[in-house]
Amino acid sequence: MQYPPIPPIPPTDPRPPWQRLTLRWLISSLAIFAAVWIVPGIEFSGPGWQIGIVALVFGLLNALLRPLIYMLTCPLVILTLGMFGLVINAVMLGLTSALADQLNIAFHVYGFWPAFFGGLVISLVTTVLSMLAGDTQIQVVHVKE
Repeated sequence: MQYPPIPPIPPTDPRPPWQRLTLRWLISSLAIFAAVWIVPGIEFSGPGWQIGIVALVFGLLNALLRPLIYMLTCPLVILTLGMFGLVINAVMLGLTSALADQLNIAFHVYGFWPAFFGGLVISLVTTVLSMLAGDTQIQVVHVKE
């Protein structure tokens, strides 16, 4: 039986790009704050606005390095059914900690496991907040037979 093609989701977000980018930055800042609050081994001390700088560094690393790391580790990602992506999140969080230290921001991740669980918390919080803010669209298709 041939099913009809699923129509693409039309862009329904009326917000300009700068507002969407600001929303994503604020969501990332809240997600990093949640990781600092929940995960032992991730610490932040300093003025609250510096969490925004940490989120900016984290976002830039994810935009610039994540695709390259995924490409280089593609066999591991496929072999582990995507679970290696959690290790990549931990690496990104560790790199963010190192860069924040270079910027004299007191954001520290002490070890692999705090980075692993911190990356997991950041991913979950970002996903939930993006859905609640309407930044992530979900399409449910019901095909009648």
